Amino acid sequence: MKKRKIELAVISDVHLGTYGCHAHELIAYLNSIQPKKLILNGDIIDIWQFKKRYFPAAHLKVLRKIIGMASKGTEVYYITGNHDEMLRKFSDTSMGNFKISNKLVLNLDGKKAWIFHGDVFDVSIQNAKWLAKLGGYGYDLLILINSFINWGLVRMGREKYSLSKKIKNSVKQAVKYINDFERTAADLAIENDYDYVICGHIHQPKKERYENKKGSCVYLNSGDWVENLTALEYSFKRWKVYHYNHDRLSPFFADEDLKEMDMNELIASITDKEVEIENVTEEYENQKLESEKSLNDQSLSQD
Repeated sequence: MKKRKIELAVISDVHLGTYGCHAHELIAYLNSIQPKKLILNGDIIDIWQFKKRYFPAAHLKVLRKIIGMASKGTEVYYITGNHDEMLRKFSDTSMGNFKISNKLVLNLDGKKAWIFHGDVFDVSIQNAKWLAKLGGYGYDLLILINSFINWGLVRMGREKYSLSKKIKNSVKQAVKYINDFERTAADLAIENDYDYVICGHIHQPKKERYENKKGSCVYLNSGDWVENLTALEYSFKRWKVYHYNHDRLSPFFADEDLKEMDMNELIASITDKEVEIENVTEEYENQKLESEKSLNDQSLSQD
């Protein structure tokens, strides 16, 4: 199936290494698109809750898929978040098409986009990291319980239910926190003359224009791949929030190009060493086809 060609895709809060991560769905989504740039806006690998006993093959395939996209020409920007903050020591590292940074500014058709994870606005992370980590474990446990509940609901032919969404929407303090987060990001973007501000962190996909006395900007949030299964896409000078659950084609994009991938070859390909291998392989395949055609022609002439 043909992949959708887009200028830019933004995903965040994948939380690889946790029970709530929807790795299979993410692989299907990444297989369905062909972006010029892929922004990984934080919390892709959940180092806070990393467990040696739990890192399924599907989670590893997500990493392999991303590296494979970089090897094929997609510019991949890994912006660090709080759950993968250990990678911040590698900020400004560049390996071919793969780059690590703490924030990113892009020029999109004459407009400036300010991209960062968003944990800088989280007071609990800045002042009480242990409390934030404890909350992370509690959230992961809630998602695990929710998955069992949804399994039962699906078996009974009923729709899935999100406990965490219900809690967030019901608790006034959680709603206020999300609103304050969005307003703070938008106000800072306007103050610094950015047209777009793009965050993750709060697991709330959104696209909305904010205004104040100094001007206006568009606030965007890529959501997550734990509950919402969402991404941001930019193409033809427009942003949209992509919802995996609304896309009927994505499930058809299986692990089409991950069957025989070798991790060492993929890592080498990021630094453009793979180009020579691909050229040699392509030349070999062409020669093989020509030889087979020649043999077939000879057999036909003999007949």
